[in-house]
Amino acid sequence: MVNNSKTILITGCSYGGIGYATAVHLKNLGHRVFASARQQKDVEALSQEGFETYLIDVTNYEHIDNALADILNKTGGSLDVIFNNAGYGQAGALEDIDTKFLKQQFETNVFGLHNLTYKALKIMRKQGYGKIIQHSSVLGLVAMKYRGAYNASKYAIEGLTDTMRLELRNSNIFITSLNTGPITSKFRENSIKTITNVNYDSSVHKQQYEKILARQHKKVPFNEPAISVAKVVEKIINCDKPKPRYYITKATWIMASLKRILPTNILDNFLNRY
Repeated sequence: MVNNSKTILITGCSYGGIGYATAVHLKNLGHRVFASARQQKDVEALSQEGFETYLIDVTNYEHIDNALADILNKTGGSLDVIFNNAGYGQAGALEDIDTKFLKQQFETNVFGLHNLTYKALKIMRKQGYGKIIQHSSVLGLVAMKYRGAYNASKYAIEGLTDTMRLELRNSNIFITSLNTGPITSKFRENSIKTITNVNYDSSVHKQQYEKILARQHKKVPFNEPAISVAKVVEKIINCDKPKPRYYITKATWIMASLKRILPTNILDNFLNRY
C-alpha cells in the first residue's frame, strides 16, 4: 500500500484492456482511482468491483465536464493524475478509408484526448501540480501499412505532448507519453473489426486484408501483458520528475532504435515486410 495516495482519472477502462489493468493495479496499491468507460455495461461492471466510475465517451465533451465536476466535488477540488488511455485503431489502407472514418479516428484519439487534457490543465494550474499521461504507441514513432489512420492519430498525440511539455516547463505539471508495442488486450481484436468500414472487396489491397483477417488470432512477437503498462504508470505517479516518454515492449525499443540509425529508404524496406 502507498503512503501518499493519489487521485487518478483513467479513461478507457473496459474489461480486458490496459485501462482496466492499470485501474485495478493502482486501486490495489491504495490510490483513489476514478475509472471510466464508454459503454454503460462496462461502467456497471467497474462499479461492482468497487471503483468510483463515470460514463465517459471522450468524444462527448459533456461527459468529460460532468465527470471532472463530480471528481472535484468529491476530492475537495484536486486531481493529481490523468491517464488518457481511451482510443481505438481504424484498420485499412489510407486510400480505402473515407474521410469520415479518419475524422472519427481523430475525434476519439486526438480531439477527445486533447479536450480532457485541456480541461485537466486548468485544474492542475490552479492547484499548482499534476501529471498527465498520454497513451501513445510505437506507431507514433514509426509508420506501418494498413494502420495509417491510427498512425496519424498517434503522431498527432506525439506532437501535442512534445509541445505541451515545453510549455509546461517549470510549472510542476508533468506530461509524458507511453509508447506501447503489442500488449495483451482487446485492442487488436477491436481494431480488426473496423476493417468493415473499408470496402475491401473492391480494393487493390483485398488480398492483404484477407491475410490480416486470417492471422488475427495468431500470437504477436514481443507481446507483453497489460500489467507491464500499469507498472510504468505506477512508476510515473511515484517519481518526482517523469521522463518525457516511456517505451514499453521490446518491439517499441527496436523500432525506435531502427528509426534513429537507419536511412528512411532502408527503414521503409524493413517496415514493408509487416
